[in-house]
Amino acid sequence: MADVISPESPFKEDVKRFLEESGVREKSEEILGPFSDMANQVAEAVWDALLPGSPFSSLSWELLTLTALMAAGFYYFRKGRGAKGPDGAEMQAKNVFDYIAPKAIYKHQSARVDIGLLILDRAMMPIWFVLFLGAVAPFVETNTIAFMQAAFGASPNLDPTIPWRLFYGLVSILIVDMIFYWTHYMMHKTEIGWAIHKVHHSAQVLTPWTRPREHFIAGWIWALGPAVGLSLSGGIFAWVFNGNITQITILNVGIFSVLYALNGNFRHYHVSFRYPRWLELWLQSPGMHHTHHSYLEKHWDTNLGLVTSIWDRMMGTIYIAEKDEATPWGLQAKDQAEYTTLRDNLVTPFKEIYRILRKKPKTYRTAPQAELAPGNTPDLTA
Repeated sequence: MADVISPESPFKEDVKRFLEESGVREKSEEILGPFSDMANQVAEAVWDALLPGSPFSSLSWELLTLTALMAAGFYYFRKGRGAKGPDGAEMQAKNVFDYIAPKAIYKHQSARVDIGLLILDRAMMPIWFVLFLGAVAPFVETNTIAFMQAAFGASPNLDPTIPWRLFYGLVSILIVDMIFYWTHYMMHKTEIGWAIHKVHHSAQVLTPWTRPREHFIAGWIWALGPAVGLSLSGGIFAWVFNGNITQITILNVGIFSVLYALNGNFRHYHVSFRYPRWLELWLQSPGMHHTHHSYLEKHWDTNLGLVTSIWDRMMGTIYIAEKDEATPWGLQAKDQAEYTTLRDNLVTPFKEIYRILRKKPKTYRTAPQAELAPGNTPDLTA
């Protein structure tokens, strides 16, 4: 046994040789993509970028503070306009503090459910991180590099200049955006997908904690898309630059994480942040996501994109709301009654999936209040 565990063990050399010959362990002369390199090195920078509590997290105190400061700027610039109440219509704030964090929203039952689902989401995050960064991303990346070598030969070994780095970042964002759109489309257009995604749409008010408001079985779905998209572009550009792009990738992921986190906070925040109409035809503004969360029929299944509006325009799912258009958030009353409490949001998706697989007809729980009127979303547990 001492021979086996010693540094000079011939058994270890045999294992090492087998791993190299089988391709499980990357040889030093092979092109190493950024995600394979990160998996091997357990890159601390990427860990900090993706896990909560880092400056790159949308719920870090740095970005939450920046969100609040920007909202305060909107309050003074807009003369108190632009914030929405629990009914999704424009509210009249008493002062800047009421504008930034109105009690009617942050004391709402829905906001408390956000916190419960957030805790569970954060508990599951390391699992998805290890699974997809450590397994799926390197697999996709190494096979992408192998395909590029088989199809186009040896790497052109281009110098990663600033323009090339920017192009690499742009391609990565566009690939992730495309995958996100079709994942989101599937979550809305399939019975099982919608049963799971209703947890997110059951939010009757929007807070920064609404962004990770998802059922825990949806975590792998949302983690898989970025892992595949980023590793696909990483593999392509690892071939273009002949490897050595790990630090570039970390920088790109970091920049994207900060921009998405800030944008994501306003996507799920009661203060409307819109772009000029012509720009919203190309880029998703945070305010467009307010419309996406509305339960009004004209707003159903709209604005499914993450970064661009390209796919929404191609698929006819884009909706650019009028200025200060009401967007009452949540589900229709019959669905909201089943996705209101924390327990509802954890248990109901399993019940729905079971019903769908058994092909049983849908029956609804009796709503505790009258049907929701447009522009009025009451707290069903009040």
